[in-house]
Amino acid sequence: MVIITAGMIGVGKTTLTGKIAAHLHTKAFYEPVGENPVLPLYYKNPKQYGFLLQIYFLNKRFSMIKQALTDDNNVLDRSIYEDALFTKENNAEGNISDTELSVYLKLLDNMMNDLKQLPKKAPDLMVYSETDFDTILYRIKKRGRDYEQIDNRPDLKDYYYKMWNAYKDWYRDYDAGPKMKIDLQKYDLEEPKHVQEVLAMIDERLKTIR
Repeated sequence: MVIITAGMIGVGKTTLTGKIAAHLHTKAFYEPVGENPVLPLYYKNPKQYGFLLQIYFLNKRFSMIKQALTDDNNVLDRSIYEDALFTKENNAEGNISDTELSVYLKLLDNMMNDLKQLPKKAPDLMVYSETDFDTILYRIKKRGRDYEQIDNRPDLKDYYYKMWNAYKDWYRDYDAGPKMKIDLQKYDLEEPKHVQEVLAMIDERLKTIR
């Protein structure tokens, strides 16, 4: 069983990934954020580092999904399937040129074709997490990464809001495999009872798949 989690920055998907992996006694692959040398540079100068950041993430996510699909028993915190969402938004914001976007999309297409050669072609389930926008901002502030903070950065707040909206369309259009939505505003993952309820919902969805 391969499960991917998806959702906006700050929504709680990394915590959810860990809970699912522990529940299913499998390995969790986490998004390469803390070890990413490009990400802090991007937040300071997105126009200079936008394309480099997307190539960095694309390379990491390709390696992660390929290993997960080969092992057939993992949970991934964000995946290659939502990578283009960020690249297209960076292009819309002027951080990535049309030429760079074209190069990126061709590379992504080649990678996706490579995945089709694996015994398992796609994840068994995508679990999408959502909350309202104010909760996103609260959680970003709470976890305290300096370069993510919106204080005196109205442009960054606007970017978060655009991504929050864009994710709704992304979830609607996702068709790589089965999917489900979890309201992480209703279900607080700091509450053991809520965690058990969320895991039970995921178990029920998995029963309909396999």
